[in-house]
Amino acid sequence: MTDTPPATRRQPVPRGLAADGPAILSYGFRPFFLGAGGFAVLAMTLWIGALTLGWDIGGSYGALNWHAHEMLFGYGTAALAGFMLTAIPNWTGRLPVAGRPLLGLVLVWVAGRLVMLAPDAIGLPAALVIESAFLPLLALAAGREIVSGRNWKNLKILAGLTGLLLANAGFHVSVVVCGSAPDASRVAVAIYVLLVALVGGRIVPSFTRNWLARAGAAKLPQPFGRFDIAALVVLLVASLAWAIAPLGVATAVLALAAAAIHAIRLWRWRGWATLEEPLLFGLHTAYACIPLGLAAVAAAALGALSPASALHVLTVGVIGNMTLAVMTRASRGHTGRPLAASKRTALSYLALLLATVSRPFAEILPDHYHLLLGASAACWLIGFGLFLAEYGPMLVSRTAKARAA
Repeated sequence: MTDTPPATRRQPVPRGLAADGPAILSYGFRPFFLGAGGFAVLAMTLWIGALTLGWDIGGSYGALNWHAHEMLFGYGTAALAGFMLTAIPNWTGRLPVAGRPLLGLVLVWVAGRLVMLAPDAIGLPAALVIESAFLPLLALAAGREIVSGRNWKNLKILAGLTGLLLANAGFHVSVVVCGSAPDASRVAVAIYVLLVALVGGRIVPSFTRNWLARAGAAKLPQPFGRFDIAALVVLLVASLAWAIAPLGVATAVLALAAAAIHAIRLWRWRGWATLEEPLLFGLHTAYACIPLGLAAVAAAALGALSPASALHVLTVGVIGNMTLAVMTRASRGHTGRPLAASKRTALSYLALLLATVSRPFAEILPDHYHLLLGASAACWLIGFGLFLAEYGPMLVSRTAKARAA
């Protein structure tokens, strides 16, 4: 990604296709960030239509299962693919996946979204096979580049991708056998949160350090060290406890411990000093949703909050906010734009934060359930609608002077 620390900066990687190739297929972030943003709007619109107007989505798979699956394995995997296919060339020094291979990955992802809308049209087993093909192909593409580039230290992100692959398969099996997949959903969410803590724990303080150093700040974020390793281990244990046994005192204690250590970790990065630059401050507020979400998990484990509310703090909060923050920053950096947020970008961040905090109140204040649910959905739509309006043209057009990562 952009703003790589000088000590680890590689030579600029040659970018994409020849000048006569389509810009959108020149780099992985272009089609997948565009697809993620578009699908975020489409999927939420369809879900609200299903709730309020009885739209038939998901067929025999079920509208609720469709919503849970498509947010995690439709939107989430597109954002993850865009990040991975953009970051890996910078890690390995190899050319990015582009052109026909990239188009093939995109079409497989699109096919999955189409068959899940009406899986009974081709038969549920066939639909689930088609939908399940994307993550293995993405893992193969990413694994090939990491191994070929001998970039062994980043195999851990491939482990996270493999975990999502298995969680996706488990989700489908659970829906077919049991009618729902709460355990698989929690596993998938836990993996996403761990990936955010792992990758975000590198890029957020790194970008912050670079920005503060250029501004002449005397104090800089704490470098990655034993404290960060301990924070990741505690989060892993708490995530496992929540995935296996979401209710109970033990899970609450572990979640609170993880919340505290990650709040301290975030504080060590001095995010308040970046308030004047929303493109950077947005990464800090997105990471802040980790301790917030873990506190919600602890409250739900003790019966003080509904499990659905806690889950949505992690999904909308951690996954939604961090992917939006990363997509906006990477899109600007890799298309040669200044790394500074526009008013629309800042407003999109604010909208998604409002979606995060308003969604749990739908269960806390049942008399206003539909109003608060609608408000949260509207904020989500505004956030990603603004992203599409501003970044869509960037993602499909060429830039004369692309920024080196």
